[in-house]
Amino acid sequence: MRPLLLLLAGAAVLPAQPISFGVKAGVPLTDFIDTVSNNPSFSAFTNSKQFILGPMIELHLPWGFAIEGDVLYRHFDYHALPSLPDIGSYGASTNDWEFPILLKYRFAARGPVRPYVGLGVAFDTLQGVTNLGTLGNIAGTEPSTPTEEKNSGTEGVVLEGGLDFHFLFLHIAPELRYTRWTSQHFNLPNVLSSNQNQAEFLVGLTF
Repeated sequence: MRPLLLLLAGAAVLPAQPISFGVKAGVPLTDFIDTVSNNPSFSAFTNSKQFILGPMIELHLPWGFAIEGDVLYRHFDYHALPSLPDIGSYGASTNDWEFPILLKYRFAARGPVRPYVGLGVAFDTLQGVTNLGTLGNIAGTEPSTPTEEKNSGTEGVVLEGGLDFHFLFLHIAPELRYTRWTSQHFNLPNVLSSNQNQAEFLVGLTF
């Protein structure tokens, strides 16, 4: 028992590490693809995986500031089925990679909980886009570019706010994050389009 108490006491007085590594995971609060529900010609739907996951790194700066970088992964697909089957359908499946970089500020607080806010930029890119449509000469799941894909990459502005719970060497930080993208990945007028407003609930675990 005594060695355990000495270990815990020693961990509590160790100086803060200038760099922290960890993982970030969460769920989207907004759909990646917006679909038009009142279009009589097409029935569109999306099937986004309800998780976001990736590694993170944080560089600690003086006066409560820090710089955080993430690599976040998600997968989604969408389909647009016409009311007339001879027209052909639209659809795609893809992996999405997001690279946010944020300047964070932790407010001074007593105890193990510190509120924080962050502001930064994010870069987003699609990888492994697989066309699921049968429009024109495209059929099946051949890895060709869908007609409705407009941009394979985009960038945006990121805002976040959360709470940092510090337990010895572990930080647990639940947060809400909002990203405004400057352009859309996909756009099929009056059927479906990429959502340029993105909200997420994320939890970071750093050591």
